[in-house]
Amino acid sequence: MDQSTLDQEIAAEQRHLDRVYARLAELRRSAVRAEREGYRLARVGNFGALVERDAMVFHAAQRRHVLDAEYEGLVFGRLDLRDGQTLYVGRLGIRDEDATTLVVDWRAPAAAAFYRATPAEPLGVVRRRTIQSSGERVTRIEDDLLDPDAAPPDMPVVGDGALLATLSRTTGRGMRDIVATIQREQDEAIRSPGSGVTLVSGGPGTGKTAVALHRAAYLLYADRSRYAGGGILVIGPSSVFVEYIASVLPSLGEDTATLRSLGTLFPGVVATRTDPPEVAAIKGSLRMRRVLERAARDAVPDSPTELRLLYRGTLLRLEQAELDAIRDRALPRGARRNEVRRAGFDGVLAALWAQARRLGIAGLPEQRAFEDELIDRTDFREFLKAWWPRLHPRHVLAWLAEPQRLRRYGGGLLSGAEIRLLGAAYRELATDGPTVADVALLDELDALLGKPMRPARPKRDPFQLAGGVRELSTHADRQRAARQAARERPEDYRDYAHLVVDESQDVSPMQWRMVGRRGRLASWTVVGDPAQTAWTGDPQELARARDQALGRRRRHRFTLTTNYRNSAEIFAVAAAEIRRAYPDLALPTAVRSTGIDPLQLEVPAPELETTVVTAASALLGEVEGTVGVITPVPRRDQVAAWLGALGGQRLQVVTSLEAKGMEYDGVVLVAPAEIRAEPGSGVRTLYVALSRATQRLTTVDPTG
Repeated sequence: MDQSTLDQEIAAEQRHLDRVYARLAELRRSAVRAEREGYRLARVGNFGALVERDAMVFHAAQRRHVLDAEYEGLVFGRLDLRDGQTLYVGRLGIRDEDATTLVVDWRAPAAAAFYRATPAEPLGVVRRRTIQSSGERVTRIEDDLLDPDAAPPDMPVVGDGALLATLSRTTGRGMRDIVATIQREQDEAIRSPGSGVTLVSGGPGTGKTAVALHRAAYLLYADRSRYAGGGILVIGPSSVFVEYIASVLPSLGEDTATLRSLGTLFPGVVATRTDPPEVAAIKGSLRMRRVLERAARDAVPDSPTELRLLYRGTLLRLEQAELDAIRDRALPRGARRNEVRRAGFDGVLAALWAQARRLGIAGLPEQRAFEDELIDRTDFREFLKAWWPRLHPRHVLAWLAEPQRLRRYGGGLLSGAEIRLLGAAYRELATDGPTVADVALLDELDALLGKPMRPARPKRDPFQLAGGVRELSTHADRQRAARQAARERPEDYRDYAHLVVDESQDVSPMQWRMVGRRGRLASWTVVGDPAQTAWTGDPQELARARDQALGRRRRHRFTLTTNYRNSAEIFAVAAAEIRRAYPDLALPTAVRSTGIDPLQLEVPAPELETTVVTAASALLGEVEGTVGVITPVPRRDQVAAWLGALGGQRLQVVTSLEAKGMEYDGVVLVAPAEIRAEPGSGVRTLYVALSRATQRLTTVDPTG
């Protein structure tokens, strides 16, 4: 195609884009006017006018926010159909003043053909065009001719295919928005039934994460009252990953979903440290639930071992054995320690009353009066608090750092070697805080301990100031405060309508229990790749824990088979690595070739720093987007210090575990042999690291 034809096609798309943005500006002005008119209704002075005003203002402001949020890249696709129609596809549905459709929302049924049509089954689509823009200016167009027999003789076709052209673009700081590049197998998973469990599997670069996030946006579009009301929770493997995907849902027109990493699911804890694979396997095993059950029933460290109380000149005394028996009776199997605390106190009072009666104390009052006398005594109350305190999960987890306790809790459940590994890991708990694997144990302890019994607190009036004075507020202020309170969810909210679990192959059995508690009422989307798993524990135990979390919900299974991320040259290196260990593994097919082979370097160990810095600098010059430097876990801080501020936000240093789910235009992989040698999952982890790059890959291995 000559340049003049390309320019003419871009100009034609620019004319439509100008029309769309003009209409967008008009709709925004209309929303602003509606806000102003809503406020004017207050002058009527009656209650009905105030209610109507608040409704108008709220909906107009919400509409204006949506229009502002979808400004960039509003239109990204065009369909030329056999029946002569032309449909433009974008982030938001827009009609002109005559109700003529200017843009079809990507989630609407009419837009499905943009993703599902293929040359084998064009679905009435003659030509599919992707439109790239910057601001309000069209910068590039690419076409797929899906039905040549139906194409008019003069229909121009631009470029070498929309998908491959889009995949050649740089990723930017956050995850690439691939609304315009979703293909049929992905779209079927995105639009699968909202109920039950949607299971999506696929190798590196097949778009699993994109499918999961677009599915969340699609569900919110298809049934907003259900999914926005109950909420959607998206769970990723690490905080690095969550930051990476954080902009995707807002870019799709949705900002109501909650994003969490596995290290932040428990309230008040932000864990980023990871355990060595052999320790993570122990902490993730369901055997830890029994270990924690024993801990949750044990005596508190340094708690009183006896009670000595002088009552009316007579010594009342309870020995440790009797105190332990009282605790055991008050805490039957299945009871939650913080919730039966009062039963323990009642047991102590009953034992003291029985002893006082046996001793024949003169003038002994009735039991109720006797107990009231004791409860009024400060020394007795202090004993009860020390003997049966309110426990936080962190308190009990810290007990595992004590060797004798850990041996007692783990006896018959864990081997001697496992107890030693666990004990060494927990010696760092007090100084370094919990690891990602510990968060699931904290959540389990929370379920075992229960919440302390406290009187309900009245809800705070947001307009109540100190001294009983109320802040001056309008009816709109109070309505807005009420709406905000309805939207706010507690930090430990567990009634989500839908859960998305990404990189699910790395969720341990104990983590599945934690996740399952937040999805008891939910439908699910679960995406992952067994070949990339870092789990080194019992696979059957893992399968049981996952099935228990998902329950008996109906399963909808999808497999993604095409690697859109890596060039064929890069994926060939990753595939060769994983096939050494798993020769029969089914791998995706990479559909894009750049003609550039990965650069594989071996250098003497003293030259590693210089080589890594040089390689990273070279990639920053060769690609326009992001560069990831992936290291073995122990080397991360060392390599980050070597690189300093090189590349600014374009360069990121991550461990081989943090690289899960990530994508970079260029990758420098440091010491791949060290990653391969990691026990248990080393080869699979290296496979993941080798498949993060879209354009350039350099590996640097130290020798000697």
